[in-house]
Amino acid sequence: MSYLLGIDSGGTVTKAVLYDLAGHEIAAGTAGSRASTPQPRWVERDMDAAWSACAEAVRQAIAGVDPARILAVGMTGHNDGIYLVDSDLRPVRPAILASDTRAESILDGWRTSGVQAAALPLIGQQPFAASPVAVLAWLIRNEPSTIDNTRWMLFCKDWLRLQLTGEVCTDPTEASSSFTTVDSAVAGQATYDDAILELFALTDLADKRPPIRPSTEIAGTITHTAADVTGLRPGTPVICGSHDVDAAAVGLGAVRPGALSIVAGTFSINQVVSTDLHTDHRWQARAFLQPGQLLNMSTSPASASTLDWFVRRLVGVESFDFVGDEVSAVLGDPSELLFLPYLYGSPMLPHASGGFLGLQGWHTRAHLLRALMEGVVCNHRLHIDALASAFPLEPVVRATGGGMRSPVWRQLFADGLGRTIEVSDTDEAGALGAAILGGLGVGVYKDLTEAISQTVRVAATHESGPGRADALTATYRRFTATIEALTPLWTATSGGT
Repeated sequence: MSYLLGIDSGGTVTKAVLYDLAGHEIAAGTAGSRASTPQPRWVERDMDAAWSACAEAVRQAIAGVDPARILAVGMTGHNDGIYLVDSDLRPVRPAILASDTRAESILDGWRTSGVQAAALPLIGQQPFAASPVAVLAWLIRNEPSTIDNTRWMLFCKDWLRLQLTGEVCTDPTEASSSFTTVDSAVAGQATYDDAILELFALTDLADKRPPIRPSTEIAGTITHTAADVTGLRPGTPVICGSHDVDAAAVGLGAVRPGALSIVAGTFSINQVVSTDLHTDHRWQARAFLQPGQLLNMSTSPASASTLDWFVRRLVGVESFDFVGDEVSAVLGDPSELLFLPYLYGSPMLPHASGGFLGLQGWHTRAHLLRALMEGVVCNHRLHIDALASAFPLEPVVRATGGGMRSPVWRQLFADGLGRTIEVSDTDEAGALGAAILGGLGVGVYKDLTEAISQTVRVAATHESGPGRADALTATYRRFTATIEALTPLWTATSGGT
C-alpha cells in the first residue's frame, strides 16, 4: 500500500497525518510548541521548537510504516505573522504569530495617512495587526537589527519545509497575504510587485522575499538530516504546500466557485472561491490554488476557542464531555442570553470586547454555554452575510474545526446560518488537503477534481429547522444591534482608534 503524508502546523500544535490514496486516515501524530507572550500584545513561537514538534508529529504518524511507501509529503500551516531566517538559514528571532497585535500602532498611522484604504485595491485586503507588512513595519521601527540580519521572510510551513529539504520558497496562497497584487492573482500568476513595498515603506525588503513556486510543485526532497529526526526516507518528495485555509478548502472539497466552507477553531474562518474580483474591508481576497481563482476569506479570532476559554478558565476542567448534554437540555428554553465572542479580537474595532448580556439569577451554566455557542454562530453569520453581499453562495456549507466535533453545535450552525452543514469523515481537513496537494505534485491524481472525488466523503449532514432557524435569526438581530450600540463605547475606550 502507498501513502501520502500531510503536515498541518498551527500556532501551537502541529499535526502529521498519514493517508492512503483514497484519503482514509491510517495514523496521526500531534505535538505542541507553546506560544509565549513576553510582553502584552506579543504572541511568539520558538522556531526550533516548532520544528522539533513537527519532527515529533511525523515520527508518531509513520511509526511502524515502511517510509519507502510514502510517495510525498504535503505541507500547510498558519499564515500571517512572520518567520525570519538569516543567511545561514537559522532563526533571527522567535516567530511572530497570527494572533500577535503589537503592530496596532502601525495600523493607526496607516488609517490616518490613507495607506489602509490604498492597500485594498492593490493587495485585495486591508492589513491587520499580524499581517506580514504590518509586523515588518513594526520591526523596522522597533527592532532594526532584526531586519538587518534577515535574509528570507518566510511563513510557518515554509520554515518547516526548509528544515525538511534545505530549500527556500513560498507559494502564491501565502505570498498573497501581503506581497502580491490581487490583479496578478486574478490573471493566474501571483507575482511580487515593488509598488506594494513602496506603499508600506518597506522597499529595503525586496530581496528578502522568497521565490514563489506553485503549491503543488515539488519544492525539494527529504534530506539525510531530516530523515534522521523524522523517520522519513531520504529523497522523499516534499510539495511546496499552501496556507492552511486553502488546504482546508481542499480537504473539505469546497473548491468550486461559490462553494462555501467554514472553519470553527481558534479563528472564525469563512471562505468562498471565486473567479471574479470583489474587494471589501470585510474580507481578504487572496490567490487560491488554481490559477485565476481567488479565495475570499472573512475571518476573526472569535470562534470555538471561546469554549476552550470557558471550560478551562471558568469551569476549571480539561474535558468537554459535559457540554453537549448540558446545552441540549436547555435548547427548548427562551434564547434570553447573548454572548459576544470577542475575547481575542473582532471583525470590527481593535478594542471590541467579549461578554454575556442579559444575564439573570436563574440562568445556569448550561444557559451560558448555549449562549456562547449561539454567539459564535452569530459571528460566523456576520462574516458569511458580508461574503453573500458580493458572491453567489451555494446553500450547503462544508465545515470543519473543533466546533464541528459537537453534533449539538453543528445543528446550531445549520439553524443559525439557515444553511445545510456538511461535515466530512476527517477531523483534519487541513492535513488531508496538504496530503492531496502532495498527491497532485507526484501525479497520483490528474487534477484537483479527481483528487477530491477520490478522497473527500461527507460523514454527517445537518439541515436547518424552520422553528429554531427563526429563533436564531432573532438572536442574530439582537447580536448585530448590540454591536452597533456598543461601537461608540468601544471607540471611546480605545482612545478614538
